[in-house]
Amino acid sequence: MTRLLHLLLRRMPIGWLQLTHNRMRLVAAVAGIAFANLLVFVQLGVVASMSNVIHLAFTPFSADIIISPPSPQLFGGALLSRRIVYMALADPGVAAATPLHLGNMEWKRPAGMSKDLIVYGMAPEASAFAGETISARQLAVLALPNRVLLDSAFQNIEQATNEVAFAPMSPETPLEFEINGHGVSAVGSFSLGSGFGYDGALFMSDQTFQRLVPERTSGTLSHVLVRLKPGADPDTVVRRLTADLAEEHVQARTIAQTIADDVKYMNTEAPMGVIFGIGVFIGIFVGLVIVYQVLATDVAAHMKEYATFKAMGYPHRFLLGIVFEEALIIAFLGFVPGALLGAGVYAVMGAATGLPLGMTAARAVVVLIGTFAACMISGTLATLRLRGAEPAELFG
Repeated sequence: MTRLLHLLLRRMPIGWLQLTHNRMRLVAAVAGIAFANLLVFVQLGVVASMSNVIHLAFTPFSADIIISPPSPQLFGGALLSRRIVYMALADPGVAAATPLHLGNMEWKRPAGMSKDLIVYGMAPEASAFAGETISARQLAVLALPNRVLLDSAFQNIEQATNEVAFAPMSPETPLEFEINGHGVSAVGSFSLGSGFGYDGALFMSDQTFQRLVPERTSGTLSHVLVRLKPGADPDTVVRRLTADLAEEHVQARTIAQTIADDVKYMNTEAPMGVIFGIGVFIGIFVGLVIVYQVLATDVAAHMKEYATFKAMGYPHRFLLGIVFEEALIIAFLGFVPGALLGAGVYAVMGAATGLPLGMTAARAVVVLIGTFAACMISGTLATLRLRGAEPAELFG
């Protein structure tokens, strides 16, 4: 390590030698940085998983524009009137429009276990609005009553359905079960997974949705999905729909804008997003304090050596370079175990909750850069005493 740093710095690695002179202090510093990195990784992972869950919630359907109640979230807000579908179809840029029904359902099991589901309902003939995870063929199969598509990423699906294994389902080999007092047949699957507040999802026709959720009628819907004619500009159509529907107290947005609004709300206004966002800053602050304490103690312990360098004519930037060298070494040595522990925690949390958690290269690079920056700031603060001091005062 000494030789490698000598080649990189083109001088004797004084910072490394000072750190290794007191190995227990170095171990404590590395452990502290690793802990701070772990805190930041966990907080960032949860925040990212909230965004991932929101994106996944939009994958069962597809549209150019969505007309919604004035709420930033997909699952939330008041219900809409069916007449909004016909008002949207009157726009010259709209090719098709269809209702989307969304709801929540508690799936009670005989053993006392219950599962919370989010439920999608859409007309089987609306094949143009099938999303990434729902094919047009699957949508057509749902035309018969009480047929549903079951989320294949359902948390603990084997326990919920009393099945030994989650076998492939089809109209010929359906999975029969009961929900809300109605027998249903799962004739296919799609992948969504659990989220914050639910364990899985069901997708069904609008008619089946109304049977399973009797308080909802055909005249009330959650959103209106809109497909545009070729060449129609989405922003222009959104402006026209916003003006035409002004008295209906709804909002028309592109799908991309709707997702962005949902993510922004979750990260900046929802209590969970705010809490985990604050947790990121707490982790950074912990890292700053730990590195500052280590470097300030090291500077104080080697004050006479720094005084000697200054008396020999070395500029302050040389002394600062030594402390920066220590800071960067501590940052790198602490980042490696922190990243490994973070990946392990992601795996455990993902397996336990079913949330889309995982280490990404981009996140690791961001945390590494942030760790270097925090250590550089701490190093700068730790050398403030050296800047204006005279060699004689340092020896004193």
